[in-house]
Amino acid sequence: MIKLDVLAIGGLKRDEEGKVYDAFSTSVLIRTDERIIVVDTSTPFMKPAIKTSFKQIGVFPKDIDTIILTHSHHDHIGNNDMFENAEILMHPAEQGNVSGAKPIEINKEILPGVKIVHTPGHTEGSISIFVKADQKYVISGDALPRHGNYEKMTPPMINIDPGLAMESIKMITKYADVIIPGHDPPFLVNR
Repeated sequence: MIKLDVLAIGGLKRDEEGKVYDAFSTSVLIRTDERIIVVDTSTPFMKPAIKTSFKQIGVFPKDIDTIILTHSHHDHIGNNDMFENAEILMHPAEQGNVSGAKPIEINKEILPGVKIVHTPGHTEGSISIFVKADQKYVISGDALPRHGNYEKMTPPMINIDPGLAMESIKMITKYADVIIPGHDPPFLVNR
């Protein structure tokens, strides 16, 4: 059995001209019979929301055995220190940017129903987590950061390769029933 809970919904803070001056990522809990995983730990700004969610769910930071980071940007890794018992896993191209991180196997199921998929474009080592539970979910990080990127089929504003980013978005939307983006609430994919 696989259970997903959104611990905190990410967002972006913009100034009066619409420029982003702060970002905080969505953080997701995946519970299986084998592991308790947090995907992206967000920023210290989101720590109170994450703690409240843990309390409501009945799982606590000490229970987390694995952190999976979609990439190494500061707004996705800022609460790693909350999880003292957790192994930190991420794409090998990103791991050198995060203290204590180890490489995760890419394009492979790490647990039944939980697959790590390379979704480059935002960064070289961006990954998404494809989860088959009651529906097919994709925790996309910033490979697909906002609902608007899906609606308009546009790459993330920050990217290393817009063409590659669009290929990743298409792969995500082809698989998913529900997308949990890096900086917006979860949403259903229209078929």
